[in-house]
Amino acid sequence: MAKSKTKAPESTLAENKYLLELVDNQQRVKVKMEDNQEVVGHVEFFDATFVRLTRPGEPNLFIYKHDIKYILEEAE
Repeated sequence: MAKSKTKAPESTLAENKYLLELVDNQQRVKVKMEDNQEVVGHVEFFDATFVRLTRPGEPNLFIYKHDIKYILEEAE
C-alpha cells in the first residue's frame, strides 16, 4: 500500500470561516459549555483563543474556546 508523502494541514480554517459568518450575519447562537451550562447571544468577535458573546440585557461574555463544547445556531 502506498504511503502519502504529505501531511494533513494543521488547520483548515473552517472554524474561522464559520465564526466570521456568524459575526457578519449577527446570527443568534446557543453556546453549550463543557460543564453543560448554556448561554445564548450573538458572536461579536473571536480570535484564536476566545469568543465574545453579546447578550441583550445581560453582560457580554468572553468565552475561551477550550471551554466550548459546541455552538448551535438558533432561530431568531
